[in-house]
Amino acid sequence: MSIILTVISAVLLAADLLTKYLEETYNWNLKIIPFVVEIEGGGVHRNGGCAFSFLNDNPQIGQPILITLTFILSAFLIFGFIFLPNRFKLLKTSIAIVFAGAIGNLVDRLAFFYVRDWFGLWMFGGMTYCNFADFYIVIGVVLAVVDLMFLNEWAVFPLTKTAKAAQEARRAQEEAEKAAQSVEGGALKDACAMPTTYAAEENNVEAQQRQQEQQKDKTDEE
Repeated sequence: MSIILTVISAVLLAADLLTKYLEETYNWNLKIIPFVVEIEGGGVHRNGGCAFSFLNDNPQIGQPILITLTFILSAFLIFGFIFLPNRFKLLKTSIAIVFAGAIGNLVDRLAFFYVRDWFGLWMFGGMTYCNFADFYIVIGVVLAVVDLMFLNEWAVFPLTKTAKAAQEARRAQEEAEKAAQSVEGGALKDACAMPTTYAAEENNVEAQQRQQEQQKDKTDEE
């Protein structure tokens, strides 16, 4: 599964870089749905910042910060992808998709100090231009949130039978461990109390013996 997802991530990355090259080379210009979905290439839209042109006005500061954050994020994504068990299929898939998007934009930042945008969508009252890498990041994050919230065995609000069964099994195991610890604690307490009980019994026996001796002495004197 990890090999398949790695190949998929590489294909997505190649698609992002290829479309950026083609839009710049062939000057794409297409109104799919005018003022809603448009494609405008040829180097018109260049983002020196990140999402929604944040930090675009000061790329000398923004780009080093974004490049550093991307390297840190990529390290976490690689670590999670390697060590996350394969049963978390959707979460690993989302990591592979986000990684492809992060590296796609990182290549642009390192090569040009900006990101090549060409795909326009009407959002928040105007046209916002992005690229495939941006779509990958958004889709991957949404998948990860949905999985963590509703689908996998650690879901906050489990909706699937698999997630519910896994959480019930985990609760049963935790209760069994608590019961075992309680039994062990009770046995340890009894073991600690046994010497005290034996000592008390011995003291009682000695006291009875002394009392009997005193009565015998008294009888002999009489």
